[in-house]
Amino acid sequence: MEVRTVEFALPDVGEGLTEAEIVHWHVAVGDTVQVNQHIVDIETAKAIVELPSPFSGRVMALHVEAGRVVPVGTSIMALEITSVAAVISADVGIAETEREAVLVGYGVSHGGQRRRRLRTPATTPAATPVATPVAAVAQPGRPLAKPPVRALARDLGIDLGTLQPTGPHGDVTRDDVVRAATPQVTATAQVLVAPPVRGERIPVRGVRRAMAQAMVRSVSTAAHVTEWVDVDVTGALRLVDDLRGQPAFEGLRVTPLTVVSAAVIHAIRRTPIINSSWIDLPDGSSEIEVYPFVNLGIAVASDRGLVVPNVRDAGSLSMSGLARALADLTQRARAGQLTPTDSTDGTVTITNIGVFGIDGGTPILNPGEAAILAMGRIIDRAWVSDGGLCVRPVMQLSLSFDHRIVDGAAGSTFLADVAAYLRDPATPTAR
Repeated sequence: MEVRTVEFALPDVGEGLTEAEIVHWHVAVGDTVQVNQHIVDIETAKAIVELPSPFSGRVMALHVEAGRVVPVGTSIMALEITSVAAVISADVGIAETEREAVLVGYGVSHGGQRRRRLRTPATTPAATPVATPVAAVAQPGRPLAKPPVRALARDLGIDLGTLQPTGPHGDVTRDDVVRAATPQVTATAQVLVAPPVRGERIPVRGVRRAMAQAMVRSVSTAAHVTEWVDVDVTGALRLVDDLRGQPAFEGLRVTPLTVVSAAVIHAIRRTPIINSSWIDLPDGSSEIEVYPFVNLGIAVASDRGLVVPNVRDAGSLSMSGLARALADLTQRARAGQLTPTDSTDGTVTITNIGVFGIDGGTPILNPGEAAILAMGRIIDRAWVSDGGLCVRPVMQLSLSFDHRIVDGAAGSTFLADVAAYLRDPATPTAR
């Protein structure tokens, strides 16, 4: 028997993750832990994740205290383990003793190729293993670098092609990027003077930081245009009442959001370009990718900030299935139970600002999406119908879209189709 001390590094629990906050340790120095035992909670940009131990042993040290944000790859814990087989990849936090099982949330890499992420509607099971560390990926004309390193370089404005790689396989490392960025940061620091503290300072991290970065990236890359229309939603509210009385919807919370979601899916069928992304290729050219499925993002205000999980392949669901999926997603978002997968690969988004008593606005696109629809509050207003004045429940719809992808005709057609559906929706057949 051989006793060794290994370091457990913070793994990438979601593709592209560069850092995470240590929220709460569930073990202390001296504790004995088992494989897959829940040892620490971390908060990423998308969710709070429970990390299991990758091996059995005794805790020798906890290197990072709760509340700190550290980069992926940082050693967060030291374990003393007893092993018959050699410890493999201990320097990156992944050990193998007699072929231990792959862990929940991340796993042991046994030399296989990295699993390529596919933009498909299939829901990723919670226990899907993600190999750690992620291998550097080479593409013609592009320097070798892991996805987290590429993300860091993009955020810092560093061209990877200008750097001298120091990685063991000729790849650009995180340190290479940080060194290149240091002169820029130093020069900026010489100019800027920190303002005096005159009130409460709120750390910008986790969901708040991710949202801020995403919004800045969105407005600096996409060509935002916003259109809006007022809609008499008498028909939509009548449909909500009808659905609540159907057996297929018993126990489900049917709301105007349910009908608006169905209206968006309906309108995309006529204007598919709404459900697409702008893709910049390595050779400098660009393409528009139009998706055959709808991963419908729903903006949800939670205690952790604004999150946008999505309903996978929402277009394949019946109205009752859509209502069930929306309720589940919203409940888990507000309870802080989303997984990183829940908030990736969205194709179009709805934000319900009406719940805050707001009529309309100019929503900012989620990066990578071509459109976002804001639904305002429903309020009784004077309305002209059949030449006469009456009072009707009215909602304002605000559609922001990327004008590089969606022209005025397509954006207007889509918005008009959503409005028409809400004015006079056909009662769906529950499946």
